[in-house]
Amino acid sequence: MNVGIAGLGVIGRAVSRALDEGIPGLRLAGATARNREKAERFLKALRSPAPFLSLDELIGASDLVVEASTQAHLQEIAPTTLKAGKDLVVLSCGGLLGRQDWVDLAAANRCRILVPSAAIAGLDGVKGARVGRITSVTMETRKPPRGLAGAPWIAQQKIDLDAITEETLIFEGPATEACRAFPANVNVLAALSLAGIGPEKTRIKIFAAPEQTMNLHRIAVEGEFGRLAVEVENVPSENPRTGKLSYLSTIALLRDLSATLRVGT
Repeated sequence: MNVGIAGLGVIGRAVSRALDEGIPGLRLAGATARNREKAERFLKALRSPAPFLSLDELIGASDLVVEASTQAHLQEIAPTTLKAGKDLVVLSCGGLLGRQDWVDLAAANRCRILVPSAAIAGLDGVKGARVGRITSVTMETRKPPRGLAGAPWIAQQKIDLDAITEETLIFEGPATEACRAFPANVNVLAALSLAGIGPEKTRIKIFAAPEQTMNLHRIAVEGEFGRLAVEVENVPSENPRTGKLSYLSTIALLRDLSATLRVGT
């Protein structure tokens, strides 16, 4: 299976390296990114150099496309990939909220939208619980202030992240609002809401926590099955908004595509 990478940030580069080093049944077909010069330099340095391609060329050369870019870029990547009948792995999954049209497009063209668990754990349990009745899904996220830099909410509320010296509640609300307010920070929340009871009923509190050196996520799910609680502390990657588990789980998803033994729902 030929795999194309759309976006060569922290996640895109890590996935590209993993494919270059070898994932059974998969081959890196190429990549596209905003900075062509930088992207070509990276791709040429791989053990098996891969080409830089336009989005249309990438989709044509691939059986599966990994979106590792932004929610804004996903608006172009998703419909173009799905219209071509190619499977799509989505990292910027906040952009999937409210896009039933993309799900319908995938069904019409007999392809799939795949979402890695990214920087959190427990989505298999949430999916199992959803078969019964879930009464509530809540999440608390604590990040170093610099991990929230650049979010639209921070600019709109004129929050001075440098002035925060103790744990401070920055946002509280449903996933629908949080994913618009923090499009690069809470894609894990979008994944949680898609696995569970939907973005309107899934709620989050976001804290700026100067004492945190890692990105902390606490999830609580209650329903007829009982109660599920998950806590994950992620080591930030070179991009403070992205935990290392995000790209590790994406690589694991790709490995599962050709696995003869698959564990978990």
